[in-house]
Amino acid sequence: MLLGKYSPESFGKVAVLLGGESAEREVSLASGSAVLKTLHDAGIDAHGFDPAHRSIHELISESFDRAFIMLHGRGGEDGVIQGALQQLKIRYTGTGVLGSALAMDKVLSKLVWSARNMPTADYRVLEKATFNADECALILADLGGTVMVKPSREGSSIGMAKANEPKVLQKAIETAFTFDDDVLVEAYIDGPEYTVAIVNGKALPSIRMTSPHDFYDYDAKYGSNTTEYFCPSGLPAAQEQELSRLALTAFEMLSGAGWGRVDLMRDKHGKFYLLESNTAPGMTETSLVPKAAKQAGMSFQDLVVRILSQTLSEN
Repeated sequence: MLLGKYSPESFGKVAVLLGGESAEREVSLASGSAVLKTLHDAGIDAHGFDPAHRSIHELISESFDRAFIMLHGRGGEDGVIQGALQQLKIRYTGTGVLGSALAMDKVLSKLVWSARNMPTADYRVLEKATFNADECALILADLGGTVMVKPSREGSSIGMAKANEPKVLQKAIETAFTFDDDVLVEAYIDGPEYTVAIVNGKALPSIRMTSPHDFYDYDAKYGSNTTEYFCPSGLPAAQEQELSRLALTAFEMLSGAGWGRVDLMRDKHGKFYLLESNTAPGMTETSLVPKAAKQAGMSFQDLVVRILSQTLSEN
């Protein structure tokens, strides 16, 4: 059932943007299809729209009123599609151009959070043009002996690797450079991973993830049946509130708006460390944001309509 004051006619003709050309295309197709079905079930005039195969200007020629962005990764979460939609004067879900660009870029996110004294792991930024493999031993020594390697502008753990030896680190960095010219190397946080979904300025119950993999990688997210999700996460009330405040603050510092998700790690001393902010996270019925929404008493349809309703006011 639609949320109180909204009717299907309130939204006009809706484009669900899905697919795209990023490395996360398949995940985006799954998320977009789930959202599209739910909007149809709610009686909303929604249509799938894949920018990989159609011109964005068709949104105007086909008289779309608003867009539900379910594009993950580059072109969808980095401010590009947001800027195009603003030029076309089509309202859209989620964060704007600046916030999307900041959150998509792990290096820029770290710089903003570090400048504001937010808790993040120690790190180094490497550039493809100047990388010297002889640095690897020193990087490991400086960052505690074990590190995570991440392309700066990829999502879904694509291109990520864990390393604790110079040769392994060199290979991981070279692999990451095939995805991006900038690579983030972070000190490894040995502890559980948490995520906090944010909808309309409120944090939903946190989720704790565990996996037999070395870390919560692409396969653990999308291909494995051994990953476990705990929601509620099992934190005492005071720590749950601390985590919620931290996630909301981190999201807002990167100009996040509407809805999204903040991922964190917790070390053996109980301290939380920010990993990244996601401005268009997965939205299948088994994705993390819907799991948290369900715990908060929201059905998947309630969640989807709540997100779309953000477009009834200006971006």
